Amino acid sequence: MRRLFAAALALSAGLACAQPWPAKPIRFIVSFPPGGSADLVARAIAPRMGERLGQPVVVENRPGAGGNLGVEAVAKAPPDGHTIGLGAAGALAVNASLYAQMPFDPEKDLAPISTLAMIPFLLVAHPSQPPTLRDVIAAAKARPGALSYGHGGNGSAMHLSGELLKMMAGVQIVAVPYKGSGPVAADVLGGQIPLGVVDVPSAIANVRAGKLRALAVTTARRIQAAPEVPTMAEAGIPGYEAIGWFGAIAPAGTPEAVIRRLHAEIVSALAAPDLRERMIAAGAEPFTSAPHEFAAFIRDEAKKWREVIRATGVKAD
Repeated sequence: MRRLFAAALALSAGLACAQPWPAKPIRFIVSFPPGGSADLVARAIAPRMGERLGQPVVVENRPGAGGNLGVEAVAKAPPDGHTIGLGAAGALAVNASLYAQMPFDPEKDLAPISTLAMIPFLLVAHPSQPPTLRDVIAAAKARPGALSYGHGGNGSAMHLSGELLKMMAGVQIVAVPYKGSGPVAADVLGGQIPLGVVDVPSAIANVRAGKLRALAVTTARRIQAAPEVPTMAEAGIPGYEAIGWFGAIAPAGTPEAVIRRLHAEIVSALAAPDLRERMIAAGAEPFTSAPHEFAAFIRDEAKKWREVIRATGVKAD
């Protein structure tokens, strides 16, 4: 009898494992509110993925705690391939150095699927300021603490990008927090603050109109949205790179075959020319990677920003 029971149990387990995937709709938890570039990307790729997978991919916004709430929900979901998420640099690589406690371990509790996009930032200046980044650095060294820059909030990617600039250039520039990139760009435009680290959509129209000066872009390469703007490395800080980014994740333990299939469908969806154009217009540039590459990228980013945070004393809001 015991042997028969064990055989039946093994058979039922085998049948369960043989169930086709996906067997039901897939939850796509986005750790941002509706309306931003991350939400745009998720909602654009979800129906394309659903068509190819044969089940709806349903976007669920769960913002809060610097992205931790949404990513925590993914980390604690059953690893059956029916819950995935969109997490960004904050929750996946930075928050562990900013928060005293984390509700999940990004390396142990999550299975990376692919990066989705990178968010470049611009260092912008009021036209009354020195014309190049090298000139700004020289002015900052001549008068330590006299210049200031605005950023989108304490502990944000824009804030960290500004602090990395200060570290690598060896200058003292006062960081001024704002609630988002738009107000920073507006105050630089109005001359209330001389410099700002902002996202591309908040400033690009005024840069093209000559009302703001874009001193550099924070990426390692020039960006499609503003190919005329030099990189930080080209403008005077060799080796500099700082970007915002977000990617797709699943709970740790999700079967590798499922991860591979999700990765393939995400890459296919992001290759659509119309989606790429919409992403660039929203300030994001498509950026995909293999699951193991994404895992290594998260580790590298966590190490990089941990060192910046320790050296500068950056705090989260």
